[in-house]
Formats: sequence, C-alpha cells, structure tokens
Amino acid sequence: MTSLNRTAAPSPLNTVEGLNKACFCRTLDADRLREQLQSDSSLAGLAHRIAQTRPHLFSSTVVFVSSAMAGIIAATVAAIERVIALPGYQAAALSRAPAIAQIGFGPVGAFMGYDFHLDAHGPRLIEINTNAGGALLNAALARAQRSCCESMHWAFTPNAELLTLEQSFFDMFVAEWRRQRGDAPVGSLAIVDDKPAAQYLAPEFELLQQLFRRNGVAASIADPNELRWHDRTLWRQGAAVGMVYNRLTDFYLSEPSHRALRDAYEAGSVVLTPHPRAHALHADKRNLVALSDDELLAAWGVSEADRSLLKAAVPQTRLVTAERAGELWALRRQLFFKPVAGYGGKAAYRGDKLTRRVWGEIQAGDFVAQELVPPGERLIEVDGVQADLKFDVRAYTYDGKVQLLAARMYAGQTTNFRTPGGGFAPVVVVP
Repeated sequence: MTSLNRTAAPSPLNTVEGLNKACFCRTLDADRLREQLQSDSSLAGLAHRIAQTRPHLFSSTVVFVSSAMAGIIAATVAAIERVIALPGYQAAALSRAPAIAQIGFGPVGAFMGYDFHLDAHGPRLIEINTNAGGALLNAALARAQRSCCESMHWAFTPNAELLTLEQSFFDMFVAEWRRQRGDAPVGSLAIVDDKPAAQYLAPEFELLQQLFRRNGVAASIADPNELRWHDRTLWRQGAAVGMVYNRLTDFYLSEPSHRALRDAYEAGSVVLTPHPRAHALHADKRNLVALSDDELLAAWGVSEADRSLLKAAVPQTRLVTAERAGELWALRRQLFFKPVAGYGGKAAYRGDKLTRRVWGEIQAGDFVAQELVPPGERLIEVDGVQADLKFDVRAYTYDGKVQLLAARMYAGQTTNFRTPGGGFAPVVVVP
C-alpha cells in the first residue's frame, strides 16, 4: 500500500482530525508536478493542457489519514476479496448478471477502486468501482509535494514505493495477460473509451500509453468505433490488438458501438481488463446488500473475523422495492440512494434532498438505499479564504492488495472536480 509517507515523526497537532482542520498550507510544487507529468518528451505540454482545461483536477494540499485507518482499509479490501471468491457469493452475484458476465478467462481486473468515507468509527465503504480512474495522475501528484513548514517536514520524507509505482502498475497488466495467455509475449494494447479525447481523465490515457511504450508494449488510445473483429482477431487501423484496458462505462458491452469488442472478448480473442465478470462480482451496487448482511455472510461460510470487519466497514444497504417504499421514504434522511449500475455519482441522491418526483424515479428504477455516511472534512485556503471541503479516500487495488491511497476533495453532494481548491489530493498516513 502506497501513500505519501509511511514513517513519520510526531506531529505538533495530536490528531489526524486536527491536522485536516488546521494544516491548510499549500504543499503542491507546480514545477515538480510538471516534471512528473512530462517525464517523457512525448508528454510535452501535458501539464499546461491540464491546467488550462481541467483547473480543478489537482488540489494544492494533502489529506491526512491515520495508520490505523489505512490498515483497516487494507484489511477490509482483503476481506471483501475473500468473500467474492466464495461459491455462494459468486452464484448470487452472477445470477442477476447477463450471460457475458458468466465468462471467466482468468484476469481479475486492473485498477479496482474501493471508495471510503472516514468517520470517528473508522473507514466506511461507499462503493467499489471496476475502472477506477486517476491512479497514474495521483502517483505523479504524490511525488510533487513539498513541506509547507519545518514542523511538517516529517510528512514529506522520500518514499521509495512511490518511485516504483508505475512499474507496479505495468506489472499488473502483465499479470492480467499471463492469467489468460500464459508465457506468450504481451500483445499490443489499446486503451479504450468512448470519445477518449473528450473524457475528463483523458490525460491519464496519455500517461498510460507512454508507460506501456516505455516497457516495450505497443499501445494506442482508441474509440470503440475504431475496432474491428474479423479472422478471430481484434483490429484497430489494420493492426492487431491483443489486450484492451477497458475504461467504458457500458459495463456489459451491450451498446451497438461496442459490438466488435464484445465479440472479440466472448471469443477469447482479446485480454480485456477490467471485464464484465469483474463488474458483476465487484461493482454492482446490489453486492453491497450482501456485504452488509451478516447472516447471509455467515451462511456462505465467511469467517467471524472477516464478518466483524465488514460489519464495521460496510454501511447497511438495502434494495429499493415496492414493499419497502414506505419504510425507506420515512427513513430517507438517514439514507443515500444509488442506481445499481451507477458510477461517478451519477443519479445518486441524498435522502434529505429528495423530492417526490425524484422518489418516483427511484422507485421505478433499480436502486439501493445505503446508510448515509458523511464524508470527512478538510480545511483549505483558496486565494486567502478558508473553506471546508469534503473528501473521500480511494484505495486503488489489484488482486486484493492496496497499491495506492488517494483522496478526492469537493463541495456538493458527490465528487465533481469543479470545486476551487478541490480535486485529487495525496494521502499522508500518520502513525
């Protein structure tokens, strides 16, 4: 698990909450960030383009998290992955998924994202994402920090793990390839998303492309409309594609424009990561219902230790049904409503903000109701004015292990990258 710092001297402020509320100095070194983002000549101008088109992508400060919280996050991720491996869990999750999710070729899914809110009782899992964006951007950001004052030098000591993080990310893709193709040489890779140049995290695609090329793997950034499947091979502009890093939010590849990728995947002609099965097992919000049901977990054979972890970390979640509508409406101020296949906070609603019209839409759709867990708060200063922002913590993981912790700071109901002073922020782990 990588954060900005793993060994630290005592802070003059004696709690993580105190640091988040009182240490609001700017720690981002813009020149160093530019160097990190443009480490290769092929990336020249990337930092300038981010600053011009995505001014709120990066925060200028860090978020402090206790080592105890970080440890519980890592333990919770590992426990959930053990549950997901159980036959009972898989049968339940896959029973509500389409046929394409029943396919399993071996890969487990690159760049899994576990999102947490932190409160006085510990980290609380808000959701799991199978195509969590921002890992490379956050790695560059974490290496571009400097101490704001002498009393905070301990928080910004060099971290060797950060220097090798990109190599770990590349090795993750090699591991995904090996799970399906064995020792065969890694084939050319395409980073695929709808209209990739228009995506908010498009700069990360460029960093990924350069990472693959630096390691000797031909890589391109592609719209799915550019892909063709024939002769049992996936093609892009006349070149064969052996592997696809999938950033699509059509999780089951059901849209007509994704047909070539779907056909190639179903035929086993391409290594796809993450893939529909990973989404069904991890990211469908109905899985949170199971993960917060202690009796069901016990029936599946989940250990008492893991059940204790999940009981503390996973907020109670229930499916919105006609039979529960009256009860959930009465309790709405204590709940957060999310579509089962949602992502990025889209169509998600705090219960205390609901109107009758929106409630009608929730009842007509497929939604879950999750116990409301307020996000953490971070005091920042923008142009001499102090403001409290909310934050969540994302654990980027692979195969049940945390690779990187990063925070997202924002104002409003969900993360939005539109808040002055907000955006991605490095996590400093405080002992």
